[in-house]
Amino acid sequence: MKTVQMPLDDALVQEVDQVVKKLGTTRSAFTREALRAALVLIARAEMERRHGAGYARHPVQSEEFSVWEDEQVWVE
Repeated sequence: MKTVQMPLDDALVQEVDQVVKKLGTTRSAFTREALRAALVLIARAEMERRHGAGYARHPVQSEEFSVWEDEQVWVE
């Protein structure tokens, strides 16, 4: 593990300290988890952007999925 120092606003540190106390964890553990969660969100947003760009380059054709309609089972 590597130690990283960074300046944080006093109000942010106070809020984090309140949360970690409720969760029974530490600032470091909380920060690691928050950074991991942020990285997941960023990766997901990038995948969604790429997905959207792919559909923009190759839009769905009007009859592209109609061949599967007879395969669907509709339960009422």
